[in-house]
Amino acid sequence: CSADEILIVTTPMITGYKITKVLGIVTSLVPRTRGILGRFIASWQSIRGGEISAFTSELEKARMEVIEKLKAKALKSGANAIVGLDIETSDLGLGAGVVVISATGTAVIVEPEN
Repeated sequence: CSADEILIVTTPMITGYKITKVLGIVTSLVPRTRGILGRFIASWQSIRGGEISAFTSELEKARMEVIEKLKAKALKSGANAIVGLDIETSDLGLGAGVVVISATGTAVIVEPEN
């Protein structure tokens, strides 16, 4: 099984599959900060209102990265699926604009139901 083939769901089960072994919790973190230019662009966009695209693209990249890291950890444990995926975003509140994207799930081995 490769990272592209691993099944990931937010639910506790995968329709059409049965869990044959639970391998345990897997987690990954991706901290992100905006540079001075990014903060300036975000400040300008926030004055006008609406979406702050400078942050949207960075958060989307971080979300994809945290999922890829989670997949790698699950594969290393021998899993072919992750159930119960939960992705959260937190501001560290350090005044530096550091945001942490975390992903947690349960690594499992599944097989198709007959």
